[in-house]
Amino acid sequence: MGRALQPKPTAMSLSLVNKPFFSPPFLLCSKLASQLPPPPRLRISSSSSCLPFTACAAAATMNGFSNFISHQQPGEDKGTVDLRVPVYSSSELVEKLQGKIRPEKGHPYRAMYSSFFDGITLDPALMMIPIDDHMVHRGHGVFDTTMLFNGYLYDLDSHLVRFLDSASKAKISSPFPRKTLRSLLIQLAGASKCTAGSLRYWLSAGPGDFLLSPSGCRNSQFYAVVISQNFSECTKGAKVITSTVPMKPPLFAAMKNVNYLPNVHSKMEAEKMGAFASIWVDDQGYIAEGPNANVAFISKRKELLLPLSHKILIGCTAKRLLVLASKLVEKGLLKSVSTRDVTVAEAKDSAEMMFVSSLLPILPIVEWDEQPIGDGLVGELTLAISSVLWEDIISGPETRRVLVPYEQMAAM
Repeated sequence: MGRALQPKPTAMSLSLVNKPFFSPPFLLCSKLASQLPPPPRLRISSSSSCLPFTACAAAATMNGFSNFISHQQPGEDKGTVDLRVPVYSSSELVEKLQGKIRPEKGHPYRAMYSSFFDGITLDPALMMIPIDDHMVHRGHGVFDTTMLFNGYLYDLDSHLVRFLDSASKAKISSPFPRKTLRSLLIQLAGASKCTAGSLRYWLSAGPGDFLLSPSGCRNSQFYAVVISQNFSECTKGAKVITSTVPMKPPLFAAMKNVNYLPNVHSKMEAEKMGAFASIWVDDQGYIAEGPNANVAFISKRKELLLPLSHKILIGCTAKRLLVLASKLVEKGLLKSVSTRDVTVAEAKDSAEMMFVSSLLPILPIVEWDEQPIGDGLVGELTLAISSVLWEDIISGPETRRVLVPYEQMAAM
């Protein structure tokens, strides 16, 4: 007996591809070529000389391409896609970008500084960075955030110290010394005319090419943006869960770099469960941190405990809290303030629990993994700690609060 004949691959023509495209063999295992639906015809209106046709498109052939043509209009040839991609002039592109921005007055993005063009822009449509920046395509960048409240930048210097420490760990050299970075941020806040919000800033290896090595990057870059935001003391309790997303290794967790995919997944995981955020637990069973906040506990003996270790990013606000909470010890409200490892069992048995972060800055936590913390209510000591911290933000010493020179910037 002769061997059964195998169907031959059938050529699929593309209007802009001279060489024939052959259907992959796996598509032919269940149907003869004569039984396959007709191939698609692609008409491309652009300067490209060819269009890659992937296995996804080939696999869609099995379904007659009915679900593949996303731009199909009623009455069109089902196997045809018309793509007419415009080529914009510089002025047309700016107009297009500005049309994408929220039309209402008072866009939250008030001002941006970029060392790439060495200046400040107040137009949100132009608040962009080069696509070949190593921070964009390789995640080679660090960042930090400072609260802007009542016209003052809170704890700016502490954040700048951590910012440059993160840059050093990420092997990024700042284009400016710390004093210059500080001046740029203060001037940016003044130009924004924003009195309440967040000041966010980044250091990147800079643009140059799309390779893995930063050796082709011409110069490191500094970017910063002022975002309008209202703040108020958090008095309602939040729910948290234990994260199943793996923690970043200590080397990368201890620097504030832009690689936040684990943090994003951790946050999404919590939101899916109806919680505010997740809590990371390290490989030894000790409490680590939240996705973008430190965690603090008040034991039943009225001890304030902060699990700050080399495995996590130590927050500037958490450090400041250690100093401010001593006032509550002096008043007899707290027995002690300390940093040490805290087990999950000890943490869940605490009387009170809270997130500590620059823009919260204190968020009470009343439930963890569907179990109440303490009596399940926002604790009095948590509120006392929050009040002490807010007092420092509003009327603390000048060493912690930098006045923004709005009038000086308006006169320039």
